Amino acid sequence: MTRIAIVEGDGIGHEVIPVAQNVLELLHPEYEYFPVDVGYHRWEQTGCPCADRDIAELKTADAILFGAITTPPMKDYQSVVLRLRKALDLYANLRPVKGDGFDIMIVRENTEGLYSGIEEIGADRATTLRVVTRMGTERIVRSAIRLAHQRNGRLTIGHKANVLKSDVLFRDICLAEAKAVGISCNDKFIDALALDILQHPASYDVVVTTNIFGDILSDVASYLVGGLGLVPSANIGDRYALFEPVHGSAPDIAGRNIANPIAALRSAGLLLAYCGDARGSERIEAAVQEVLAVGIKTRDLGGSAGTREFGEAVLRMLRQTNRST
Repeated sequence: MTRIAIVEGDGIGHEVIPVAQNVLELLHPEYEYFPVDVGYHRWEQTGCPCADRDIAELKTADAILFGAITTPPMKDYQSVVLRLRKALDLYANLRPVKGDGFDIMIVRENTEGLYSGIEEIGADRATTLRVVTRMGTERIVRSAIRLAHQRNGRLTIGHKANVLKSDVLFRDICLAEAKAVGISCNDKFIDALALDILQHPASYDVVVTTNIFGDILSDVASYLVGGLGLVPSANIGDRYALFEPVHGSAPDIAGRNIANPIAALRSAGLLLAYCGDARGSERIEAAVQEVLAVGIKTRDLGGSAGTREFGEAVLRMLRQTNRST
């Protein structure tokens, strides 16, 4: 039996993840769904945001649907997201940005870089170690190359090798790997890339870059499709996989039924594709597009529908297609 761990997390995660779970349960009632409670709220209650037993439970899942997590700017608080990425070795963060005339896949190295977690904090100085390794770079660019082969065969490397010596290593390894397999490849400084991807999105297919650059670039690219509320992501390793909206926990709008659940729904679609149901993934996207087409939109898209109401409309569309097939 396919087992899906459901992690709502914090803030609007409690609102958007149930919408996505409802869709998954409609399409696959035979799956086993089980909750795992981690996040800032757990830390407030127990002093531990994510325990070893939580990670052990997540490792029993075939896939994880993950909500937003609040990470407070406190030196004694360990990021749940960073811990899970390392504990499950989710080294490839895939962030698709698809719209009218463009289809971009941002492939972000997910376990090292400036999010290495190696830090020293003092009264007058704080230091974070930016780590780029040959192993980490080889496996992320190979993931990107595999995707490029499946898509349009074009790879772009985003870096800042003109300033950062660690990015010289990253760029050179990526270029060598692409050349070895004959994939079409170019490279750009990350700041120029962030501008050009907004101006000429159709020029890009697969983009591979380091951890923090990928984080920022995917947020920038979300402007092309209407904002962070619409962009999903997949965190993939050799053994485990976690799917989450790109957006954060948005505590300022939490509990008001106004968050856009599309990113969570699309993340559920990526989860289904990973589990072998590409058709189910396509059905979720089609239902989202049909709901938008009839004018049902959340406030961030200029509409008046609430989180739950949008989710219910998607469920109705899916039920209609069930009856017509």
